[in-house]
Amino acid sequence: MNVISTNALMKSFGVLGMVEELLWVWHRMKENGIEPSLFMYNLLMDGFVNSMFVESAEKVFDAMESGKVLPDVVSYNILIKGCCKVGKTRKGLEKLKEMEVKRVFPDKITYMTLIQSCYSEENLDSCLRLFNDMEEKELEIPSHAYSLVISGLCKAGKSVEGFCVFEGKGVKPNVAIYTALMDSYAKSGNGDGIMKLFQRMKDEGFEPDEVTYGVIVNSLCKTGKLDNAVEYFNFCKESSVQINAMFYSSLIDGLGKAGRVDEAEKLFDEMVDKGCTRDSYCYNALIDSFAKCGKMDEALMLFKRMEEEGCDQNVYTYTILISGLFKEHRNEEALKFWEMMIDKGITPTPASFRALSTGLCLSGKVARACKILDELAPMGVLPEAAYEDMIHVLCKAGRIEQACKLADGIVDRGHEIPGRVRTVFINALRKSAKYLKVGCRDSIIDVHPNCYEGIAVSNGLRS
Repeated sequence: MNVISTNALMKSFGVLGMVEELLWVWHRMKENGIEPSLFMYNLLMDGFVNSMFVESAEKVFDAMESGKVLPDVVSYNILIKGCCKVGKTRKGLEKLKEMEVKRVFPDKITYMTLIQSCYSEENLDSCLRLFNDMEEKELEIPSHAYSLVISGLCKAGKSVEGFCVFEGKGVKPNVAIYTALMDSYAKSGNGDGIMKLFQRMKDEGFEPDEVTYGVIVNSLCKTGKLDNAVEYFNFCKESSVQINAMFYSSLIDGLGKAGRVDEAEKLFDEMVDKGCTRDSYCYNALIDSFAKCGKMDEALMLFKRMEEEGCDQNVYTYTILISGLFKEHRNEEALKFWEMMIDKGITPTPASFRALSTGLCLSGKVARACKILDELAPMGVLPEAAYEDMIHVLCKAGRIEQACKLADGIVDRGHEIPGRVRTVFINALRKSAKYLKVGCRDSIIDVHPNCYEGIAVSNGLRS
């Protein structure tokens, strides 16, 4: 065995991740008196990393540092790749700092490995810092790096910054970059910006894919341009564009919110024929549509179908049904769904609590609402604004006496009534001729004289 054959074998076994064979070659090399070179050490490390034996690769790296052969940029790149592979991106970033201390200059591969890993972990700050370092060091920045940075900025809701990178850095555009920018504009409600980018993309000769069209359809649905959304949807069906669940979910949600429930239901049924899986978002969209137009029996049938199809019923599913059932005065059924949600270990959201408290308060069951909230408080799932929401609901409904009693209870617990709730109180009291009979405590509506609530009090609210 000589150096050339050793290198060839190690390279082959390393690429394939054949660790046992790789170690056999290493031991045979030692037996034949061949001193390992930097190239051989790197091949051994790479083999370990390819087989996910990253700790073994680290041991080889440490042995290099304490021996005659010092690690080079390739050694660091291999170890950083390994760290990122096993979710130790922070350790990879530490190795980058170590390189600078030991005057081993990182290259494009070093930075791109870390940028990709930071992006996948949604660590946008590190992603941008690495990108800026590449610029400062005047390293070649591949188009993929621009795509990741622009996509990262867009995901963080920084579409303006993303567009600035796109325009100001001379980025060579591609479908992914355009789609990321359009998606960010969609989330910020900039429908006009989306269509301008879409047109620019086509003018530059790029062919939109199913993800791009999905963003367009979703944006048009969100902005109420349903007929346009349906046109794009039909165009995709007639063309070679693959239709996925996102198209259907967006349209079902948009049509349902616009009261076009029959069309939404038709699309829901069509999904199965087209081979699209109906997920929780899709089910929730149609259940919400039924609930909003008072078709609670149909909504409950869909809930049952979700169970039968093994589709995840999440907190939003339960919140929609609880709210809808209370609006139809089916209070006991609503409470059963609340209990079912809690029994399944689903943590209620502020919207869930609001649906429950609003339903119970408006049906005159304030005490029951308080009891449920008091029972949940020790579990640590009760939002701070839960009782405030109840006061707000009661005041808006003109049930001032019940609101005052609830507020008294909050004060008795040693809590302060927030200023925004006192504002609601004062406005409700001004409209109520029953104020003198109610007799709310001063502590409830006592505000600083320089606040506009104080102006309301000084205008004759107090007796």
